[in-house]
Amino acid sequence: MQFPENLKYTKTHEWVKEITGGTIEVGLSDYAQKEMGDLVFVNLPQEGDGVTAGETFADVESVKAVSEVYCPVSGIVCAVNEELMDTPESINSAPYEAWFVRIEQISGTEDLMSAEEYEAFIESENQK
Repeated sequence: MQFPENLKYTKTHEWVKEITGGTIEVGLSDYAQKEMGDLVFVNLPQEGDGVTAGETFADVESVKAVSEVYCPVSGIVCAVNEELMDTPESINSAPYEAWFVRIEQISGTEDLMSAEEYEAFIESENQK
């Protein structure tokens, strides 16, 4: 499993990548996509929508179930990855390239974890 060092992570298995000063991309971690299985549908918010850290902002459907995706930060959606609507399987094949949304006016970042912290979190969760 991959945990790129340049990303931050959440306990609900989303990743955050800073792309420019004050704007981030959000996606699902490699761990999350493996747990979900083959993804077949993605429901994303609209540009301009407000999002809140810890609240649902999207959902993904796999051959197993529908799963909610939680926003890792608060802010405003400034771009939506429309390609995911047509190719949700790209989340499985390249989870760290398949971003869901770009968010600006960011706050609520205090719970984000480093790659090392996230990997330790997954190990501790798997031992329960």
